[in-house]
Amino acid sequence: MSTYLPTVFGENLMDMLDGFDRDFFRGFGRPEHMLYGKNAGRMMKTDVRETENGYELDIDLPGFSKEDIRLELDNGCLTITTEKRLEKDNEGSKGKMLRQERYLGTMSRSFYVGEHLTEEDIKARYDNGVLHLSIPKKEAPKAPEKRTIAIEG
Repeated sequence: MSTYLPTVFGENLMDMLDGFDRDFFRGFGRPEHMLYGKNAGRMMKTDVRETENGYELDIDLPGFSKEDIRLELDNGCLTITTEKRLEKDNEGSKGKMLRQERYLGTMSRSFYVGEHLTEEDIKARYDNGVLHLSIPKKEAPKAPEKRTIAIEG
């Protein structure tokens, strides 16, 4: 049934609506699905490795520069956001654009790392299209012991 138009990244419009009734009570989907379609989850492929002292994440972000990537820690949630821009320099270009598959937009992915971690605890490095994150295992501070107060008199 390829008569349903428009298509987004090779997906049928009806494929995007598939499961509407199933997802209705969970919301209409994440914002990146609007831009990247149902394949959005495959765009920030992530490997998570547990080590003795913490966790190592390798996130594929090919085609991005370090300046296009933003890391934010808020209430124990680490969010990686990328933004892609295309400079359209039609002046001085030779030839006519027949097909343009490169896109512009943003996408993000979040991981819960614990409310006791700070920005200084998380180490990030980006090389050859892969973002490497080191997240330490850090125990939450212990709550003060309950103490009783004697009442005089």
